[in-house]
Amino acid sequence: MQPGGSASSQVMRKTNIHCLGLLALLISTSATGQALDTELTVFGAYRFGGEISLEESDAVYEAQDSPSYGLIWNRRHQANTQWEVYFSRQQTEVELSNPLIANPLVDVELYTLQLGGTYMWEGNGVRPYIAATLGGTHIKSDSGSGDSDTFFSGSFGVGIKLRPTERLGFRLEARAHAVLVRDSTELFCQTGPDLNVCAIRVQGDLFGQFETFAGVTFRF
Repeated sequence: MQPGGSASSQVMRKTNIHCLGLLALLISTSATGQALDTELTVFGAYRFGGEISLEESDAVYEAQDSPSYGLIWNRRHQANTQWEVYFSRQQTEVELSNPLIANPLVDVELYTLQLGGTYMWEGNGVRPYIAATLGGTHIKSDSGSGDSDTFFSGSFGVGIKLRPTERLGFRLEARAHAVLVRDSTELFCQTGPDLNVCAIRVQGDLFGQFETFAGVTFRF
């Protein structure tokens, strides 16, 4: 009985080894073939320009160049296209071009949330792309009155995606922003003991800005 049992044990050991090898192969194949369809990009940017004209006046509010930051979420749609959700925040100062006002600066925050997509060209580790999004921009004044409002906005970007590894990448982009400002909106107010200025009526026009950014992309 012992020789037979020994042979049976050897067969069992070989079977276990084969099963373990097959399981390892399946796990390896599954990990290799896992679809990394989702991307999350954390970016830092520098945003330029932007001005709004006052109604019935030659004066304009000009936004100062300043840093911004945000997140971009992408999900694969087709081979060369992705859904995109874009969020950013910018803190800047808006200056009124009126020489009669001694210190016409107002602290302003802009929060942008937009939905759209990207189209990517083929590439080996480097993929050029274009992006377009639509949504809203919330503009908040840090003046004493605390005025704020939300406006329809859109953006269009051109850039490249770098993929040194399957799960980690980098994103470089230049993006143009446009915010549709309504008439009769109370924004950019500056109040104080010696100053009480508010753009109570602004022209319905586009508040345009331009930004360049670099981001780190995580794929999962």
